[in-house]
This record gives sequence, structure tokens and C-alpha cells, in this order.
Amino acid sequence: MTLGVLRRDGARVSDQDSTAVPEAALSAEERAELERLRAEVASLRSQATAAAAPSETVVVAPTRRSRQRWRSVVATLLIVIACILAPLAGVAVWSKNLITNTDRYVTTVAPLARDPAIQAAVADKITAEIFARLDVTGITNQAVDALAERGLPPLVATQLHALSGPLSDGVQSFVRTEVGKVVASDAFADAWVTANRSAHTALVAALTGQTGEGITIANGTVSINLGPFIEVVKQRLVDRGFDLANRIPDINPSFTVLQSDAITKAQSAFSLLTAIGNWAPVVVLVLLALGVYVAKDHRRALMGSGLGLAAGMLALGVGLLVLRALYLDARPAGVLTYEAAAAFYDTLVRFLRLGLRTVLVFGLVIALAGFFTGRSVTAVRARAGLKAGIAWLRGGAERAGFRTGPVGAWVYTYKRVLRIAVLGIAALVLVFWDQPTGKVIVVLALCVLVVLAIIEFLGRPPSPVLEVPLPETGPEELGPEGAAPENPADVVDVSEAPADTSNAIAVDPQRSPLKSDA
Repeated sequence: MTLGVLRRDGARVSDQDSTAVPEAALSAEERAELERLRAEVASLRSQATAAAAPSETVVVAPTRRSRQRWRSVVATLLIVIACILAPLAGVAVWSKNLITNTDRYVTTVAPLARDPAIQAAVADKITAEIFARLDVTGITNQAVDALAERGLPPLVATQLHALSGPLSDGVQSFVRTEVGKVVASDAFADAWVTANRSAHTALVAALTGQTGEGITIANGTVSINLGPFIEVVKQRLVDRGFDLANRIPDINPSFTVLQSDAITKAQSAFSLLTAIGNWAPVVVLVLLALGVYVAKDHRRALMGSGLGLAAGMLALGVGLLVLRALYLDARPAGVLTYEAAAAFYDTLVRFLRLGLRTVLVFGLVIALAGFFTGRSVTAVRARAGLKAGIAWLRGGAERAGFRTGPVGAWVYTYKRVLRIAVLGIAALVLVFWDQPTGKVIVVLALCVLVVLAIIEFLGRPPSPVLEVPLPETGPEELGPEGAAPENPADVVDVSEAPADTSNAIAVDPQRSPLKSDA
């Protein structure tokens, strides 16, 4: 319902932004003000008409459009190059750490001493080397001949000669069992770690063509020396009462782990990877950052970078599978079993696989973050649903008596700063985390989401202070000293009263207040 104030002389005053009065009731001062307002309105209308009139067509220079196109091309090129270099950077970092970090190398090869396939291969190799230099059958025949010369009946001597073969097999089985126990013992594991720590140059020798302590490289073959382990076996056999072990000479056989003509090619490739090992990750990160910065749509570029990193790590994983098949096909025939070769390869590259999985998960997390912060329908609905859920929880908490008070107002005011701080802290944790994994990244991302949800839950806008303005009325309606009119009949419903506005004009009460006619 629209209310107004009806004056006693019949003039109607509206409670809207203007007040209508007859022109005859205006004083000279008010009429001058009215003419000025009319001139101002006419001027504004003429300006609006001139602005709406057809004007010359403005032709946008193609320079900006061309510049935007080049920005997209350059950004795409930078991101693609970075994603191609990412797998190479991963291999370079893995190789560098494996070579220059003794602890990392020992940690890599230490599980081989506990692998059943490697233990069986090493035990078979040591047993074969022992019996290649210890002729149990010949020793048995010599003993029987000596007894025959001292009066041993010929029939008994013949039967003993017949037993030399089975006796040799029994002795060999006994030695193999003892060797297996040695290889499966903690002493062997400790000896394995000690030998590999002192022979940390093994991988350097395999990839640079040099020869390090504990490793032999010749004719495209990489072999680990077993001399120290045979000494341990000899001592154990002697301790068990097998004195024939004293006849085993000092030997240093080798355990071949790789034999392929591709070693020379790997050496050349490794030289390049070692040269870029320090700077490859930095170059990849810089290219990705530049690509996202130069791109016209930063969020879409960020999504592309994450997906590109994930695709690069998938390609690296496929490459490792292909190299595994090639290595197993090139394993030394009759020296290293398929299971032992597979265990050796899988153990050697396990940290590389762990790293590529970490980067793959990181890329997917970045891509998902870019998608759900975007303007797509799915992203907008997801954010709206999340906000609605948080608002519902906050409302339930407030109905239960929970109030955030000034803390909620402060969180609401600095909500953007707090979000940036949370993301920065998460980035620092990821950077300084020692050997992060895919699980670490997933847990860290979930923690970030939980903290952001808590910020959204606590952030409550401060209650607005309502300012109710006093009604503006003319002097006639206020009465003595600004008092409200005493007669309620003076206030009528103008929506029902007839109003003749043919001779009325609109006057701004703020700029030209009405004066009393009395």
C-alpha cells in the first residue's frame, strides 16, 4: 500500500523520491530552481540521444587478437616440451641419486640378499664353483685304491668304487644345503650389504665402462664377484666337520647379472642423463611455470600441465616395462634364471617406479584442482553443493548453541589470505618431505581440502547494523518544532485517493524543499 501526506489546500505530497505540487503554488525562487532542473534534464537527454545515435564502426586492430593467438601457441609449446622432458628428468635424477648417494644405492640393492630367487641363484653358483675345484668322486676312488693296496678285498673295493658316484652326489647335496643356509642367513645379508657398500661404484662401472671394486665388466657383461661369499661358505663347512672344504682353493668367481650389447649404448645415454641430472627438474618446473603464466587461460593451462605430467609418467612406466622384457631376453643363458633376473631388475628400478607414481599422482591432483576451481557446470555445481553442505552444518551448529563470534568474523575477512597460506604450507611440506610417495600426496591433498572446509565453516560474515532513516517531511506536516501531525486524518492512502497530476511537476525534495503557503 502506498501512503502519502495530503495537505489541507488539496495538494498531494507523495512519499516517493519526488513531490508533486501545482505550478501555481511555486514561489519565484522555487520556479527558478525548477527551470534549472528542466534545463539540466534536457541536457542529459540530449547527451543520451547523441550517445545512442549510430556512430562510425570501430574496427578492432588485429594486433591484440594476433598477440593472444601467439600467447596460446607459446604456452602450449612450453608445456609440451616440459611434459616430454619430465620422464627424462626422472630417469636422470634416479640415476644420479643411485650413483652419488651410497645410502640410496645400498638401500636399493640390500633387498636382493633376501630375495629367494637371488638366494637360489647365488647358492647354485657357489656350489657349482666349489665342486668344479673339489673332485669328491676322485677323492673317494683314491681312498678306496689306498685301502685295496693295504689288503682290502677286491670285492669290497669294487663295491666302494661303485658307491663313489652316489657318495659324491650326497656330498654335493650336503654342501648345497649348507650353502643355502649361509645365503639365507643374516651373515650373508650383512656381507652382501658390506660388499655393495664398498663396491658402490658398481653402477658407475656398468654405465661408464669403468671397473669398480666388487664388479667386473667385460665384453658387454656385468658380473658381481663372489669370492668373499665363498670364503664364508668354506668356513661354515669346516665348522660343520666337512674337512674337505679346506681343499677348496682361493677362488673369486663372478655372478653375471647383465649381458647385452646394449651396455655401450646405455653408457652413452647415461653420460647425457648425468650431465642434465642436476638441472633437468628445474628446467621442467620453469617451463611449466612459464607455460601457465603465458597462457591466456591460466586454469586451463594448469590442467593441461597436470595431465601432461601424468601422461609423461605413464609413458615412462611403459618404457620400463619394455626395457624389462629386453633385459630378461638378454639374460645370461644358464647363469641367471628368469626369476632371479626379474627380481634384480625390479629391485633396481623400484625407486624410479615409486618416483614416477608420485609425479603421476601429483599431476592428477593438479589437474583435478584446476578443473574443480573452473567455470564448468560440473565444477560450479560441485562447489555450490559443498558450500551448501558446509552452510547446513554451520546452521545446525548455531542452532545447537555454537557461535564463532569475533573469530568467525576475522576468518571471513581474511578468508582469501588463509586459503593462500594453506596452499603455501602444503607446497612447503611436499617440497621438504623426504622421498614423498603417491599416498603422501593424496593424504596431503585431503588435508588441504579439510582445512579449507574448516575455514569455510568458521568464516561467518559479521551481522549487519541496520540504519533506519527518519522520514523526510515538509514543515507543514511536522507542526510546531518538527513534531508529527496530531491529526491522523491528515495521513491518507494516496493509492485510493484521486490525484490530478496534469498540472503537477516532480521536484526533488533534497534539492528544492517545499515551503509553506501559509
